[in-house]
Amino acid sequence: MAQFRLPKNSVVQKGQAHPRATGAKRTKSFKIYRYDPDSGKNPRYDTFELDLDQTGPMVLDALIKIKAEQDSSLTFRRSCREGICGSCSMNIDGRNGLACTTAIEDVKGQVKITPLPHMDVIKDLVPDFTHFYAQYASVRPWLQTVSPAPAGKERLQSPAERAKLDGLYECILCACCSTSCPSYWWNGDKFLGPAILLQAYRWLADSRDEMTGERLDALEDPFRLYRCHTIMNCANVCPKGLNPAKAIAEVKKMEAERVL
Repeated sequence: MAQFRLPKNSVVQKGQAHPRATGAKRTKSFKIYRYDPDSGKNPRYDTFELDLDQTGPMVLDALIKIKAEQDSSLTFRRSCREGICGSCSMNIDGRNGLACTTAIEDVKGQVKITPLPHMDVIKDLVPDFTHFYAQYASVRPWLQTVSPAPAGKERLQSPAERAKLDGLYECILCACCSTSCPSYWWNGDKFLGPAILLQAYRWLADSRDEMTGERLDALEDPFRLYRCHTIMNCANVCPKGLNPAKAIAEVKKMEAERVL
């Protein structure tokens, strides 16, 4: 797994250790990446010991407890706690995932937590999604039509047409897949990455959308689409069980078929 992007001319230093609570019988150690750009200091790892009998079952529960009781400066994103919003995506024990759906007991030994790989870090476990969201906007992720809307009703789909969107619309844009992709690490400025290409295919597969040709034209590029080498890291880490690699293969197929 690639490392997150360190600030220039810096190294990760050994940080503070927070001892376990007195009398705790079941404990777990959490090694957490810390970086505060306002401090002017190098990044570091802080270690926290938690009493598992006083902590919720998920990694996010541990982070919330650490922030509430041991270090209020610890910074991370979170919202729904149900694997729906994608806010708490991070790298846990070397694997990208959601802190709210990763059980503490599934991690053997010390729990090492870092930001998503190969993204600039704003603070602690908060990566900068600015470029990722700009790429998302570039595929125009909304229904595009040229024909007038039917009077007094929605644009309809058959059950079979609607079923083609299953496995696509569920994406929560957590970026776990894109930041586990070596091609995205190396060519993230030009390659759209698994998450965005899955979103692009979601609209290509939608029977109501009338801009298929224009969408394919925008993706026909040596880097935007074809840097995917189908190593399946994306499908392996997706917390929603989706398969971005399959969606990318379908886009490539559509590109090839229109040339024939």
